[in-house]
Amino acid sequence: MNAIPTIPASPCLALPLCGAGRSSLALALVLAATPLAAQVIEVPSGQPVTLFDTSTGEAEAGGLAVRFRFLAPQIAREGGTMPFELAAGDIEFLCNSYALPRLPGFGPDIGEIVITLMDRPVPFGQPDPEATQFFEAFRPEDGACVWEGF
Repeated sequence: MNAIPTIPASPCLALPLCGAGRSSLALALVLAATPLAAQVIEVPSGQPVTLFDTSTGEAEAGGLAVRFRFLAPQIAREGGTMPFELAAGDIEFLCNSYALPRLPGFGPDIGEIVITLMDRPVPFGQPDPEATQFFEAFRPEDGACVWEGF
């Protein structure tokens, strides 16, 4: 009959780390095993908005296009409470306060910023007739987002 292995009650018995290192290790293990919740970004309308993804491609006018796609469930056609007129202010705000500060990480030749709000996750480039999505394009100029429109 094989004995069932037991796990020591104290990590110090199984690992060379003890004392202050033990609590740091325990915290690291908990954080690694727990998915972090998406950070809600505060926008002027007050709706909850979270970053879904970012991607790059070629801008129509040349240079690099950087896309920031955000989940904004309140823009949904069915049951949503956020009309485009209010969400448009959030889009401009996200461009100026969220996207612009992150552009240096994408390189020097940014020609376009596209901000998308969507009520549900939609893979980029995939049609989803049930989804509500608002898009706006901007040109970064003199530290601000200049609306380009589509």
